[in-house]
Amino acid sequence: MSSRTLRTERLVLRPWRDSDAAPFAAMSADPAVMEHYPSVLIRAQADAVIARIRAHFAREGFGYWALEAPGIAEFVGFTGIARPGFMPVVEVGWRLARPYWGLGLATEAGRAAIDWGFDRLGLDEIVAFVVPMNLRSQRVMGRLGMTRDPAADFEHPMVPVGHRLRPHWLYRIAAPKP
Repeated sequence: MSSRTLRTERLVLRPWRDSDAAPFAAMSADPAVMEHYPSVLIRAQADAVIARIRAHFAREGFGYWALEAPGIAEFVGFTGIARPGFMPVVEVGWRLARPYWGLGLATEAGRAAIDWGFDRLGLDEIVAFVVPMNLRSQRVMGRLGMTRDPAADFEHPMVPVGHRLRPHWLYRIAAPKP
């Protein structure tokens, strides 16, 4: 397994392909998927996100992998770890297309990404952040063994002041002790 591709029981976390652009754009235009983001994305915005993800991989050697479910779909969403740019942390994140919700895929892929970050990058800690009303992602964070750090909750600097999605909760997980 290369550092650019991870495999789990049901998933392949892999580099992005040009063929991922259309399903990613469709997922990013779905109001249910984007419920906890300031807005849905149009195709040009979705393409720009993919470009930023690819640039992060080129710069850091890691990022958000495209998620493939072999035998089911070539693209079901994304999961990985990244440096958010507005705070000095590495975060785990995910976004799945609606047909793949509730199957444990975000947890499975999130676990692979966290383990990779600890094992391959030697990270001491990985964080995740979430808006308080995003209960689905909070449940995933709990299943990943992450705990909320209320002292580290913050106002997301990329969300407009006064917007209902500006408050974020921060969750943490520490590397396992040797």
